[in-house]
Amino acid sequence: MTLEPHQLDDEGKKAFANKKFVEAAEYFRQAAEGYSLGRAGLMAAEMRNNMSVALMQAGKPQEALDAALETDRIFASANDVKRQAMALGNQASALEGLQRYDEALEKYEKSAELFASVDEGDMRALVMKSAAALKLKKGKVTDSAFKMMGSVYAKENPTFFERIMKFFLRFIK
Repeated sequence: MTLEPHQLDDEGKKAFANKKFVEAAEYFRQAAEGYSLGRAGLMAAEMRNNMSVALMQAGKPQEALDAALETDRIFASANDVKRQAMALGNQASALEGLQRYDEALEKYEKSAELFASVDEGDMRALVMKSAAALKLKKGKVTDSAFKMMGSVYAKENPTFFERIMKFFLRFIK
């Protein structure tokens, strides 16, 4: 029995939830192919991004990068800024996994800019935290601290700890 792309997507999500990341990636790959054949380019790009996330969870950063490449441009051409930002974040994560830190930082920063442009504060904060952690890993402590401060201020619904941090950070400015 051949499954429709949306059914493959559902199966991929189930496999992902059950931590069967390689299986999930394969379902997302098949869904992407199905959507591509049906000329549903945005859904194909979405499936490739889902596949990328699953492959990262499976510890396969090169395959994750290959899956996500160019998806940001597909979303940009459709003026889907939020998914464009997510695609860049997925690419950044894969690049970080490949230890291509400078490229990853560029993608994280572009992703954060795009999230800011569509009022996605929590998503922006998440990306900024990833960029801050990467800067810290590279030994750029001051840059990391400023990125982390920015991520706390970007978050729409900060946690109790983040509200305390925000309170103390105002004395540093």
